[in-house]
Amino acid sequence: MFDPTAFDNMKVIIEGALYDHEMAGDIIIIDRNDWVNIAKMSRQFNISFTFPQDSERTTSATIELHSGISNLAAELTPESNSGKLSGAFVKLFFTLLHPNETNYYQTIETIILDIWGHSRTITQHVKWNPLNRQETIKNVVTIDFNRMITEEQMEDLLEMTRYMFVTLERLYEFLRAK
Repeated sequence: MFDPTAFDNMKVIIEGALYDHEMAGDIIIIDRNDWVNIAKMSRQFNISFTFPQDSERTTSATIELHSGISNLAAELTPESNSGKLSGAFVKLFFTLLHPNETNYYQTIETIILDIWGHSRTITQHVKWNPLNRQETIKNVVTIDFNRMITEEQMEDLLEMTRYMFVTLERLYEFLRAK
């Protein structure tokens, strides 16, 4: 039996919280990935969800954990005194389908900032086919915390999932009202 890493423990906390909400009927898990990159000795985990009432899948949320070799090495070699590197990085993604209009981007930015504050890096990446004139675009909003999460901050991960629900709900309601 092996001792689970901080990454493993954080992944279990996130999965448990989200699958509990799925069992309660609050959300639907729509994707889950767990990658190990042997070339770089890194791990990445993500899990995505949406609301059951969003039958057209206009909104979804994803939480992603990433841990590199320096994070694993710090954890497995405590004698190196690099324990401050023991943990994982977290990013959140909100995928939205909406018209390509400036007021949408501005309102989305306002909603995200109201919930998550100004101390995170927030970006919006738009995807569309420029050769196919389409009214609806795919907007992926990324929230980057720009810091590592450690096992001492496990409660923050649970709180983060709660904030994700609030964010997704506000974004869904905004897009539905338009």
